Amino acid sequence: IRAIIYYPLSAGRNMREILRLIDALQTADKHGVATPANWVPEPQVWEFTEENTKVIVPPPTSYEEAVNRAKQGYEYIDWYFCKKKLS
Repeated sequence: IRAIIYYPLSAGRNMREILRLIDALQTADKHGVATPANWVPEPQVWEFTEENTKVIVPPPTSYEEAVNRAKQGYEYIDWYFCKKKLS
């Protein structure tokens, strides 16, 4: 079990969120990244913005890797926390 979403019977289901969760899990498995809050895959234009299509990459393991990532255009929040566009 990778995710549990509990909705009371009296509350409707948010299908966009369920599909977003499935896409996020598949993206994490395929690319070895994590997806931040409000992330959506690019094809889902119903909530598309430049910011919410970025993924979180694992922290660099060396100074050289951090420098290389900076050259590749990764968005750095801090030295260990950066985001990138998936495509």
